[in-house]
Amino acid sequence: MDEPLRDTRTLVIQLRDRIADLIRDEGLNPGDKLPTEAQLTQRFKISRPALREALKLLEQDSIIYVEHGRGRFVSAMSAVHVDRPITVFESVTDMARHYGYATANKVLSVAEETPDATTAEQLRLQPGERVIRLERLRLHKDEPILYCVDFIPRSIIPLRLYDVDWTGSLLDLLDQHRSRPRMSAAIVSAVMLPDDVVERNDLRDFGPALLIRETCFNAAGLPVVYALDYHRGSHFSFSLARK
Repeated sequence: MDEPLRDTRTLVIQLRDRIADLIRDEGLNPGDKLPTEAQLTQRFKISRPALREALKLLEQDSIIYVEHGRGRFVSAMSAVHVDRPITVFESVTDMARHYGYATANKVLSVAEETPDATTAEQLRLQPGERVIRLERLRLHKDEPILYCVDFIPRSIIPLRLYDVDWTGSLLDLLDQHRSRPRMSAAIVSAVMLPDDVVERNDLRDFGPALLIRETCFNAAGLPVVYALDYHRGSHFSFSLARK
């Protein structure tokens, strides 16, 4: 019997991955029926609400499909192997962990400022509203692999900036303020780090990057973060399945 889920990813993400592993490990083919909710809750020692959220994620990814009155079935998309799907919404820390990196966060700067037009538009801010700009570097074994800039509406975190621990998970911090991101819309492009970022932070060896511009939304569909994440091209690659 499988052991309980115990790693640091969110429970539902863990469970989604374990069910996907089950489909592969047991050789389930497109059209095969998935075990019942009762069987899965017993196997993974998990609550039924958490299981249903995980199954919903697999359905959204088209790994399974539902026939009402009959159950859940493995879809044709399950036969498409995608090593690192870019469509998965998760924290940068969780994403890096999937690649085998244990990252350390270095806060380069944090400030309150007036947003530029793009940031204000992405966060649907009213004139005069301000943002927190959080600039961080993610390192693996003292080597920079991610340069990240996050913009958060100031109204979400009204505390004094120096009273907040910015080194931890931004998703968990937003969760404390009832604004945890649940989904996002993103654009990916191949770029170099901006010259001023390279000079200011001594990142001359960073090289080409995959930039993900991402607007993250809470459960109510309100934007809570506008993020610019530069993934070091020599360390990251993403894949996708088309349907």
